[in-house]
Amino acid sequence: MTTTIYLWGGFALFVVTMMALDLGVFHRDAHKVGLREAAAWVAAWVVLALVFNGVVWIWRGPRPALEFLAGFLIEWSLSMDNVFVFALIFSYFRVPSTYQHRVLFWGILGAVVMRLIFILAGVALLERFHWLIYVLATFLIFTAIKLVHDRDKEADLGKNWVVRAARRWLPMTEGYAGQRFFVRQDGRRLATPLFLVLVVVETTDVAFAVDSIPAIFGVSQDPFIVFTSNIFAILGLRALYFLLAGAIEMFRFLDLGLSAILFFVGSKMLISRWYDIPVGVSLGIIAALLATAVAASLIASRRERRQSGARLSDQRENTERRV
Repeated sequence: MTTTIYLWGGFALFVVTMMALDLGVFHRDAHKVGLREAAAWVAAWVVLALVFNGVVWIWRGPRPALEFLAGFLIEWSLSMDNVFVFALIFSYFRVPSTYQHRVLFWGILGAVVMRLIFILAGVALLERFHWLIYVLATFLIFTAIKLVHDRDKEADLGKNWVVRAARRWLPMTEGYAGQRFFVRQDGRRLATPLFLVLVVVETTDVAFAVDSIPAIFGVSQDPFIVFTSNIFAILGLRALYFLLAGAIEMFRFLDLGLSAILFFVGSKMLISRWYDIPVGVSLGIIAALLATAVAASLIASRRERRQSGARLSDQRENTERRV
């Protein structure tokens, strides 16, 4: 029990320290996060996750370490889907790029707390009612099918119930007030549109947690492994957003890859009573599905650029002939 408390306490201290350094030192002043800075942060979080994975391997052995790596990869791949949604939210509310990091920081801080609650509740329920694993598996398969079915549908944030309720009941300023969430005007405390953006980001993360946490339960039911793998991916989500936000169209098949991953994990959970797929095999399949989706997206984007370049070249030749 003492060792468990030290582990959870140590990891909590690590998370708090990293987020304090992030907001209080590296991003004390609001600024636009460039590609080079974002890439450096993405690399830093991946390295930290791999170092932690090595510690788990030494401390608890290869199986928990592979479970951590599989969970991290699942959450990391699903986080890429978050990037598309964050881009949509920031575009809809016209959030200046200078303030986007602040919104994501507080949004992810809230996500850490919510994930902890969801994971501990999930572990407790699964320990008491093991049959819930099949409910979660069915839900993941349903989500995978729905993801493919809805891939061409465009979300309308104006119809989001959170947005409509906030605009109706929450006293709010007309425009942004720098990076502040609340201001005082004429003796009244008013929310700014930036606070509404934060609320939408938080509620969106709840929806993503409902998908991602059951998926990680498909590879591990150890609460410490599930939580740490989830949180490492979540902490790197901001940097991932700033790295990929400008290249969203290049990953057109990513949603299909994520759907395949959810379908595989759900199927793995369904057959676990009769056959337990080794963690190493699961990790390889998840990595292969993600890599295939990314590679197919990049190949399709490159082919489209070549075709577009060829059409422009033909148009120029036709124009020169006419001249």
